[in-house]
Amino acid sequence: MKLLILNGPNLNLIGKREPEIYGHQSLDEFIAILRQRFPNCLIDSFQSNHEGVLIDKLQEAMGKYDGIVMNPGGYAHTSIALADTVRAINIPVVEVHISNIYEREEYRHHSFTAEAAVYSITGHGLEGYAEAVDFLMKNHSR
Repeated sequence: MKLLILNGPNLNLIGKREPEIYGHQSLDEFIAILRQRFPNCLIDSFQSNHEGVLIDKLQEAMGKYDGIVMNPGGYAHTSIALADTVRAINIPVVEVHISNIYEREEYRHHSFTAEAAVYSITGHGLEGYAEAVDFLMKNHSR
């Protein structure tokens, strides 16, 4: 199985940004661990702070990936365009949020992209990415 882990704005700062919420381990370090934990899965990773670049990456994934693990960051709460792209690409997308968006500010409680995803994981820290990979491997393999 070939998966893309797609991360949105500010997720390149994980490990430095608000460690009381997001922890001390960088996302790159954790993705390396994921690759070891799931040796039968080819995992590519990409991060951008730009909405259009994320949309382009989702579109480019068609025909290349069996599933996508996506943490859209703040765009989850604002981007109908990202949600529309998730619906359009015909690849199962699992949305991940490191923190529990439902226990944070009110404006974070709604996710447009989660509505388009096949599954959503929130508040499980970086381990949520592993849960998403496991979900895709069990439920959406070719």
